[in-house]
Amino acid sequence: MKDYKQALKHSVNILAAVLFSAVAFVFTANGLAYKSLPFISNHFMVLISVSAGLLSVLLLAYFILYIFKKQAWYRLILCTLIFLDICGIVFFTICATGLIVKINSIQALRDYIAEFGNWAVFLFIVFCFLQVVILPVPGSITVAAGVALFGPLKCAIYSFIGIVTGSVVAFAIGRWIGYKAVKWIVGKDTLDKWLKNLKGKDYLILSLMFLLPMFPDDVLCFVAGLSSMTWPYFLIMIFVTRIISVFTTAYSFGLIPFTTWWGIIIWVILAGLVVLSFWLVCKYSDKIDTFIKSKLKLKR
Repeated sequence: MKDYKQALKHSVNILAAVLFSAVAFVFTANGLAYKSLPFISNHFMVLISVSAGLLSVLLLAYFILYIFKKQAWYRLILCTLIFLDICGIVFFTICATGLIVKINSIQALRDYIAEFGNWAVFLFIVFCFLQVVILPVPGSITVAAGVALFGPLKCAIYSFIGIVTGSVVAFAIGRWIGYKAVKWIVGKDTLDKWLKNLKGKDYLILSLMFLLPMFPDDVLCFVAGLSSMTWPYFLIMIFVTRIISVFTTAYSFGLIPFTTWWGIIIWVILAGLVVLSFWLVCKYSDKIDTFIKSKLKLKR
């Protein structure tokens, strides 16, 4: 009976990996088949081959690691396949609906949102929310389209509502699902040990990454959920950093153009200041971290 259960368990694990690989390929291939963008149309067979090759390599690696009982590694690959399934489904959806063409063009996205008339504001907020949680949309395109539609002030307010809501949801997903997923991969004791060693050191660095424009804020929300960051700290931090980043971005499109020599010089200076700020904060991270927590009365 024990041997039967073991054989069944192995069969389920192997079939699950094969199924997840197949789902990822089917949705990705069908999304590519729409040939929505010139790049996809010109490199269709290459993209299909790369997708099939990548999934085949992952599946082969899973089999090998499973045979040698490298549990953490083959579980990591299984989680990667599940993530690729989600990406494949999203990619297929935006290709099938034609949204992929619009989200890569400021004018096209603006026209698409404007078509909804009185519902345009609601759609824009929902779009900003989905941009954080699931849609691979560059934030600059969304903001630029919003500024063209509503003006910088209203665009900033609407963006702030959608982005903060999405950030909170992403943090919750990281906190409730991410922990369980990582615990399943590496084991509870190992994960708790990692989090204990990192506790307190992640507050400042993550906060800075949210504030500066060079980091993927959307991904950071999920990472923050997995860190030792508390809910109160996250809510305060996301509120402050999003206000600064969203309003600055919204107004910068109108005040600092990319099409003039002086605009380009200003953007270069701002980029230099961002890099300098990041270096200074990293250098004095311990002192700044202690100061912030003492002000917010957070325990280390």
